[in-house]
Amino acid sequence: MTNKATTKKQVYDYIARNGIVSKAELMAQFELKINSMTRLLEELIAENWLQEKGLGYSTGGRPPILYETNAHRGYILGLEISRIYSSMGLYDLQMNRLSLIRWTMDETMTPERFIDRVQETVDSFLVQHGLSAGQIIGIGVGAVGPLDRERGLIVDPVLFPAAGWRDLPICRLLEERLGFPALLDNGANTALIGEHWALRSERYEHMLYVHAGAGLRSAMMSGGELVYGATDTEGAVGQMIIQAGGPRLRDNGNYGALEAFVSLQALESKVRELPVTTAAATINDAGQEPVTFETMVRALAEGNTAVLNIFNEAAAYLGIGLANLINVLHPEKVIIGGALLNAHETMFDTAIRVAEQNTYYFPKYKPLFSKGILKEDAVAAGAAVMVLKKIQL
Repeated sequence: MTNKATTKKQVYDYIARNGIVSKAELMAQFELKINSMTRLLEELIAENWLQEKGLGYSTGGRPPILYETNAHRGYILGLEISRIYSSMGLYDLQMNRLSLIRWTMDETMTPERFIDRVQETVDSFLVQHGLSAGQIIGIGVGAVGPLDRERGLIVDPVLFPAAGWRDLPICRLLEERLGFPALLDNGANTALIGEHWALRSERYEHMLYVHAGAGLRSAMMSGGELVYGATDTEGAVGQMIIQAGGPRLRDNGNYGALEAFVSLQALESKVRELPVTTAAATINDAGQEPVTFETMVRALAEGNTAVLNIFNEAAAYLGIGLANLINVLHPEKVIIGGALLNAHETMFDTAIRVAEQNTYYFPKYKPLFSKGILKEDAVAAGAAVMVLKKIQL
């Protein structure tokens, strides 16, 4: 807080996090004289970043003026790029979601078609809400890694259904097509940013996020800030060895790695090995329908016990992986999500039970487990929060 611009942003961010605040609350948080704080608030109001929100409760004398951020000063887009589906949401500056759309990622979704789809969606959002492109502050992107965040590149995503995504300058392509800034981070990180924002009133400082879907992804927050390593390898949690000399997924990666037991590809492979008579009714229709995530979910819904056993076994292995992470990172809150966890209600319960059984010092140390508040919308929402935090005032 050594210069006005920095303090101005800090005051705005504090109000954005806390919703509605009084000048007295701000004075208790920032080392400013009352005249300086008054001028700063007046400036933020004049620039439409803040607005007055009535009067607070008086303990004697004048009731205090309350302040909140101006939700309609601008708008933010949050974009998720994943292997199974992608989604995009439109948010105001109070992070109220105005619209959200999701689409399937298949072998036809090349980068060119994807950018076209994004532009079509943006245009639809603008028309729907009566906005102009100039009102969009930016777009945040949460994508499958590995990434080069500084250069805005999707580097070399594995298991992507369509070609052309290697070394893709996604931020440059979006900026050229849409005309406003783009920020990039991996999807696990933006999901954690989103969930942390949704839980901001609970003041969690140390959180772990694990996503189980087409691949395994994780993110960690300490002191309320994301923990970054020397390189972006969000899928590295899948290379955690949980069985020495165990199986290897797709003939690469570590032997006995977590992903060989807990990933969409691992589950598909195990279901394909089931006897046709066991799985035919709900999985492969006597060999005619391929085994996919959708057909496996349908089998679970129709009560196929053989498939359910495979999923619950995977959930138990995921619990072991969670315990390993918890014993090293010691989070307060653990959020787990992803398509596999949402495939059947027993998946979450099984994973948590095994994780707790293998957590050191449990139950004296007992992290809180959750599917999250935002769930499948966490990546896109967190990508938008990422832009909100980077706004220059």
